[in-house]
Amino acid sequence: MTQQPADAASRSTRIGLMQGAGAYLLWGLLPLYFMPLRAVDAGEVVSARVVGSLALLFAIVAILRRGSLLWLALSTPRTLRLLALSAALISVNWLVYIWSVQHHHVLEASLGYFLNPLVNVLLGVVVLREKLTRPQLAAVVLATAGVLVLASQAAAGLWISLTLALSFGLYGLVRKIAPVESIEGLTVETLLLTPVALLYLFWLAGHGGLALGGDARITALLSVAGVITAVPLLLFAAGARRLPYSVIGLLQYLAPTIQFGLAITLFGETVTTAHLICFALIWSGLGVYVLGSLRARRV
Repeated sequence: MTQQPADAASRSTRIGLMQGAGAYLLWGLLPLYFMPLRAVDAGEVVSARVVGSLALLFAIVAILRRGSLLWLALSTPRTLRLLALSAALISVNWLVYIWSVQHHHVLEASLGYFLNPLVNVLLGVVVLREKLTRPQLAAVVLATAGVLVLASQAAAGLWISLTLALSFGLYGLVRKIAPVESIEGLTVETLLLTPVALLYLFWLAGHGGLALGGDARITALLSVAGVITAVPLLLFAAGARRLPYSVIGLLQYLAPTIQFGLAITLFGETVTTAHLICFALIWSGLGVYVLGSLRARRV
């Protein structure tokens, strides 16, 4: 009888680990989806993601009977303002990320997501008045040194890394402050972005630049953009409920590691000495950060 709760907890953790790892694996492999769309306007790809995601999210809200929670988020002015801001931030993040993949800057994109946890630490200090632990301070110093090395030697794509890290870091901060659950928050964000997405698609159609409906392969890829967007987000949300935060912290490095591997192998991007030094310093900083977090949990 005493073994059953432990077995149930162990099973829940295993399921959460599969869900979390699945989410970050899919995010890591996203360049394989966006690369065939390199001839498509990045704004059209983002718009397809938004419109496709909205239909799927509405279906999920209906199935889970969370319509009242969705309406509460939509009818609360402060929540709506925060979600409008988070929607703008995630759209910038998506746009820059897709553009970077299309223009063979996957290396810089992976750097941005390696930097993201350390940006979160800095935002916690600056905005939320949190105090840095010694490992966190050491990690931030190492990451800053890495960025400075890259800025001094190979700064051409650094704006991509910093934009991705800052936009996603600020997005996470806003979502932390916003009093709304993950599914309702994502649905409201998508709903707010949908009119802009539709207007942009109509504008492209009127100027002969719409890829959707032309080539069959491109149309098929754009048609599943909503699923490609929503599935890893839902896997992450499910996994995060079952796993300790420290495990999620470790899993988040899976995606940029996969992207880094794709950049230097399949996509043939050039790794300079500055890149190597920068990544070495950032990986060292992440190592210090993770070890410090794990040690703090044991205390």
